[in-house]
Amino acid sequence: MRKITCLCLIIILLSGITVFADTPLKKLGRGFANIISCPMEIPYRIGEANVENGPFAAATWGILDGIYRTFVRVSVGVYEVVTFPLPWWPNDYKPIINDPEFFLEDGVF
Repeated sequence: MRKITCLCLIIILLSGITVFADTPLKKLGRGFANIISCPMEIPYRIGEANVENGPFAAATWGILDGIYRTFVRVSVGVYEVVTFPLPWWPNDYKPIINDPEFFLEDGVF
């Protein structure tokens, strides 16, 4: 009986989070997605630089841009996971990374 009561309380608390907030669970999911997909930034940025500017740009700028964006995506992901129930910066649970909100959102593959 105690387990059922605890489970009910957890469900009520989680549903209460979604009542006072716009989309905290989306913020949590976006944070986990950013953490999981962050290593894919490096090969994606290398390929993007190769298509736009050639192999030398891919070997230099593409790698550096990929490493930078990997760091940004994992940092934002950790921040969003830790602060998902709180409507802190940015307000109303808006995404911090907008280009794209989720990695490969624009259908690269």
